[in-house]
Amino acid sequence: CRHEAGRRAGHRAGMMHIRPATPADAQAIFALHCVTFPDDSEARLVEALVAEGDALVSLVAELGGEIVGHVMFSRMAVTGDGRDMKAAGLAPVSTNPAHQERGIAAALIEQGLDDLRGHGMEISFVLGNPEYYARFGYSAEDAARFVSAYACPAFMVQMLDAAHPLPVSGTADYAPAFARLEV
Repeated sequence: CRHEAGRRAGHRAGMMHIRPATPADAQAIFALHCVTFPDDSEARLVEALVAEGDALVSLVAELGGEIVGHVMFSRMAVTGDGRDMKAAGLAPVSTNPAHQERGIAAALIEQGLDDLRGHGMEISFVLGNPEYYARFGYSAEDAARFVSAYACPAFMVQMLDAAHPLPVSGTADYAPAFARLEV
């Protein structure tokens, strides 16, 4: 296993500033993912999601004017109990290794989830460390209700809209760019 947030003014924690990513940030975001991950697969994934119109929320964290973190949530095709759902997948998230263990990724994820709720998204999935992502409300146990090519112990879900209960069953497919990701 393995649109812009829009009107938010940004989150400040000390010197850190979180803001929506802009097209001018593309090169810095690509470079960030390349220093964070073993190869450029995640960086290419971000480019593909943006190019194909599947990026829903893309945020950067800046320290002293330097982009040190990035998170992207992209469109997913999800059904729950026989109806289409407004869904987003969290991936990738990265923090420059020189700035890790400072809560940057957590702040990006929390801001991104808030932005998704503001856009009326109902549900979000992530493929990652269950211990880490559980703190944001994701559940591997709940994700087992969904048929997905990505189903495994690291596949997790959370409802973003408290007005809707978690579906009893459904399907979950990431944007097409994920199927082309080489890892």
